[in-house]
Amino acid sequence: MTRTVFCRKYQQDMEGLQMPPLPGARGQDIHDNVSKKAWEEWQALQTRLINEKRLNMLDPETRDYLMTQMTRFFNNEETDSAEGYVPPSQ
Repeated sequence: MTRTVFCRKYQQDMEGLQMPPLPGARGQDIHDNVSKKAWEEWQALQTRLINEKRLNMLDPETRDYLMTQMTRFFNNEETDSAEGYVPPSQ
């Protein structure tokens, strides 16, 4: 069964995630207010940032950085981009 949420990023009702993607209050907030599409787009951006910037996920500062970028992404604020990343042509 499809869940619908009012997506914070897209400001419209969209398909939601089936379960919180993270533990705790932050995961519940994403589950309640972020669409499946926005979450998948964030996952792609996060992967590019980790790979292009060679981030160490064992470093607490790296995790804090990514959480800040995630919040900015979902709030339609400017996020860092992966240097040298060229989106595939459509």
